[in-house]
Amino acid sequence: MTEAEPEAPASRPEKRDETLGSFLLFLVKLALVVLIFRSFIVSPFSIPSESMLPRLMNGDYLIAAKWPYGYTSYSLPFSVPLIPGRLFADQPERGDVVIFKHPIDNTDYIKRVIGLPGDTVEMRGGQIVLNGEPVAKQRIGDFVIPVSPNTDCAWGAMREADGEGGEQCRYARFRETLPSGRSYDVLDFGRTPQDTYGPMIVPAGTIFVMGDNRDNSQDSRFPAMPGGGVGVVPQENLVGRATAIMWSTDGSAEWLLPWTWFTAARWDRIGDGL
Repeated sequence: MTEAEPEAPASRPEKRDETLGSFLLFLVKLALVVLIFRSFIVSPFSIPSESMLPRLMNGDYLIAAKWPYGYTSYSLPFSVPLIPGRLFADQPERGDVVIFKHPIDNTDYIKRVIGLPGDTVEMRGGQIVLNGEPVAKQRIGDFVIPVSPNTDCAWGAMREADGEGGEQCRYARFRETLPSGRSYDVLDFGRTPQDTYGPMIVPAGTIFVMGDNRDNSQDSRFPAMPGGGVGVVPQENLVGRATAIMWSTDGSAEWLLPWTWFTAARWDRIGDGL
């Protein structure tokens, strides 16, 4: 009697199922890590307008720190209402460039903090008056920016040839210095209705914000309305503090022409701190 030959080992579909399950678990863990990182550490934001010229340009992509002002539901993707109130709350400093949710339509806005609760803010002839004292404003060299798909000349600019076959926009630029000594550059197109404002006292729990492009910014000088002014901004609407430019493009890139991804980059801006 001959011995039966050993049977061939059966295939093991359960091992393939285990491998697939492990991969799916890895994806879930990765998504969770990314979610936590973006919600509580840093998150990317883009600049869609020129209200923060000359420091920030349309086409800049920023990294924003999420921890400086505490956490609310606005810290989470889609503003999911999972955080009650405001945890680890802290107040911004005058001069901070902050990202916040619009008080009416919840879109992301970016402006500079000018007034804190209890401050009296006023504009006289285009100059900020803070707590009764004019904020120092000094004329410095013009700001020049090339015309591109992401940038055109606003009404306050001089459009001129750039000497290389293209065009550029030239703006009057000023240096403002807050009482703390913190300085930053602003643009001023000349006399406009918004050059006169207030005085008003910033209410408790809010901040008064302005764009650096003073005559091309819907900010706290304007009542809050969808797609427009923001009024005084509740501090619980703060999302983060802008910290660095991680990418910048002039908008001339085309998806089907990969080399334009590099020629469109504003390489000199990438990595700049704010």
